[in-house]
Amino acid sequence: MRSQTPKVLHELCGRPMVLWPVQAALEAGAERVVVVDSPARALEGVLPDGVELAVQPHSNGTGGAVLAAMSQLDSRAESPLDADTPLVVLSGDVPLVSAEAIRGLTEAHARSAAAATIATTVLDDPTGYGRVVRDSSGAVERVVETKRDGDATQAELEIREVNTGIYAFDAQALREALPRLSEDNAQGELYLPQALAEMRAAGRTIAAHAVEDPKLVLGVNDRVALAEVRKLAQAAIHERHMRAGVDIVDPTATVIEVNVEIGEDTTIEPFTTIRGHTSIGRDCTVRHSYLIDCVLEDGASVGPFSYLRPGTVLRKGAKAGTFVEVKNSDIGPGAKIPHLSYIGDADVGEGTNLGAATITANYDGRAKHRTKIGRHVRTSVDTTLVAPVTLGDRAHTGAGSVITDDVPPGALGIARERQKNIEGYAERNRES
Repeated sequence: MRSQTPKVLHELCGRPMVLWPVQAALEAGAERVVVVDSPARALEGVLPDGVELAVQPHSNGTGGAVLAAMSQLDSRAESPLDADTPLVVLSGDVPLVSAEAIRGLTEAHARSAAAATIATTVLDDPTGYGRVVRDSSGAVERVVETKRDGDATQAELEIREVNTGIYAFDAQALREALPRLSEDNAQGELYLPQALAEMRAAGRTIAAHAVEDPKLVLGVNDRVALAEVRKLAQAAIHERHMRAGVDIVDPTATVIEVNVEIGEDTTIEPFTTIRGHTSIGRDCTVRHSYLIDCVLEDGASVGPFSYLRPGTVLRKGAKAGTFVEVKNSDIGPGAKIPHLSYIGDADVGEGTNLGAATITANYDGRAKHRTKIGRHVRTSVDTTLVAPVTLGDRAHTGAGSVITDDVPPGALGIARERQKNIEGYAERNRES
């Protein structure tokens, strides 16, 4: 990845890559989920509640990682592994695996009565993947790694069926095979597929479960692969919303992250980005805008070219129009900010209209302060509200005003220099 960030912490549509398979495992009904980390414990603050962390002391391959996970699983005497429950191994850099795919693997494993079942798929270009070698009967004989020259023969490299890095194991068979893994390979690592050979040598059966859609098992080893996987994940997110009644006018020009919620009959126009835990209600319209961690209630309208920052709430029927930025503010039902305005740390009442170039000056150089704007208030163009300040219900401001004091309900607040006309100015200026 050529990055200081661990590969599995690179973001994929609003979620760290490693959390995609974790979430799939939880949705598939996993009783326990263990994630293996390095001694730096970079994942410690990322994992959901209830997900366990195991530390792999040395970077010695996938076999070493599973040894660390098995040690963690066996460490809880109060909840030992059920002999009839399969142990599923997923890869943190194979993010698109679905709960359905995991359930399909465990069901195939139960039917096969094998010591291990590996998920395989056929790729047009299998470069970088371990190849699945079958015996004359079609059973899995071994998986050959291809990370470095010398790991595989030329004949093995020509095989297009690959190991996806996803397995279902009989826990006891895996526990017995792991200590026998060897670092005698080109990379000097413990390869988990060696466990399959050990099980086979012990007379156990190794089954394969074909995954028909190879996109579900694509791995990420660089930023090019991450971009390809991101494109697939984004397409799936768009499809989910569109099938739920959302109109995404041009999905190829729209970014919607995985935790975003959108209601029926809402229209998302092109060149819109919606991030974080943004929640959008029904019958809303978002035009060419950027939204992050905000809430739009039913019938709200955003854009074009608006920026809604975290903590923004647009109540029912509210509007943030052209070139409007809103941050940490509650915009009341039916309230409108039509254009060219910044509203930060403010509460805006129902039915209020903030004229063009209304600005809340919310920061005094040391602390943020809040602006409170009542119901049915009208600010004229080029009004600056210097917080902390309150405008009462039905208050008005004069154009060009800098409001530093509270405006009572129903009053007109004007704060500007009186106009002075200098007669003959143009003539004198020309002569000079």
